[in-house]
Amino acid sequence: MKYIIAIIKPSKLEAIREALMTIGVEGLTTSEVSGFGRQKGHTEIYRGAEYVTSFVPKTKIEVAVSDALADNVIETIQSEASTDNIGDGKIFVHELADAIRIRTNERGEEAL
Repeated sequence: MKYIIAIIKPSKLEAIREALMTIGVEGLTTSEVSGFGRQKGHTEIYRGAEYVTSFVPKTKIEVAVSDALADNVIETIQSEASTDNIGDGKIFVHELADAIRIRTNERGEEAL
């Protein structure tokens, strides 16, 4: 099993969610996060004054999938999130040792 974390532009969330549902992902978790990378923050104008923010708002998607589905999930996120501009985000892939569905005590891929 794989645990996939993607940091994306918030405007891309709905397209990614729809695409993931289409390929068989049955659930995911999202969080509003902020951070910086090569983008180094951004400039905004508020009430006529320009100021620089060090952290850029992003959305974090977390999804646990079977090994068989992992590559397809990664490709789907990458294609839907890409604008070919700096700040499109990152995808991290972790090995997932186990998963347990609390309600039924199912373990492993059955719990996903």
